[in-house]
Amino acid sequence: MTTTANNASQARARKTWFITGAASGFGHAFAEHALAQGHNVVATARDAARLADLVALAPDRVLATPLDVDAAGAAEAAVQAAVERFGRIEVLVNNAGYGVVGALEETPDAELRALMNTNFFGAMAVTRAALPVLRAQKSGAIVNISSLGGQLSFSGFSAYSASKFALEGASEALAQEVAPFGIKVLIVEPGQFRTQLAGSGMRHMPVIEAYQPVVGATREFAHSMHNTQAGDPRKAAVAIEKALDAEHTPLRLQLGDDSVDAVRAHAQAMLKDMEAWESVSRSTNFDAT
Repeated sequence: MTTTANNASQARARKTWFITGAASGFGHAFAEHALAQGHNVVATARDAARLADLVALAPDRVLATPLDVDAAGAAEAAVQAAVERFGRIEVLVNNAGYGVVGALEETPDAELRALMNTNFFGAMAVTRAALPVLRAQKSGAIVNISSLGGQLSFSGFSAYSASKFALEGASEALAQEVAPFGIKVLIVEPGQFRTQLAGSGMRHMPVIEAYQPVVGATREFAHSMHNTQAGDPRKAAVAIEKALDAEHTPLRLQLGDDSVDAVRAHAQAMLKDMEAWESVSRSTNFDAT
């Protein structure tokens, strides 16, 4: 194969990944992986200066652009910049987000709304901004980073799981809406991975002593797991790309032993309850006349 043919082949294989929250954690690892595979990367963060190390890896293949997913119009501006630089977006990764620890009663309304704005409404805003581009291409993929907490929850994570449940519900419908345009949707449900989520990415709510016996262990777990998690973010990136490249991409992809085990056990418990209460569930129709 000639050098020209090799270059043409590489150009065809090269994709543009648009990643939110790329300054650290999963987003940074996804960007590093995409660059290592020869792809273009649109790396976004509230402070674009924090993306300088990614730009240094491949200046010709990285666009670092500011994006606060909570800010009106910011997603449209970032998408426009991406298209102006690279012409296309093949993979949109909605990764920007953070966590909250605290019982529901301990979580002020302002904190709950701020969490939903970033983890849910922010992802929806970026998705809506990118969809006209993806539809025009008749191809592409939307990767929404959820959590095992998007399938089940634990005391102390009610607010966080609410944001991820919402993301998953919207994503499930979105997958059906965009399939006719050749667009894939992948919901990623990681367990514990060595990111900044348990450190700077976690907000701890004010303590109500009555909840300490119930939520205290969750608070301690959230503190102690930082930098000890078993999951490798770079391996998560490899798994995501493998799922996207598959002929039949799954709607949901659990990542990590803890996620697989917890989601499976939760599904089995739900099915068990459904079977036990099926006769009651089916008894609610109007009587035949």
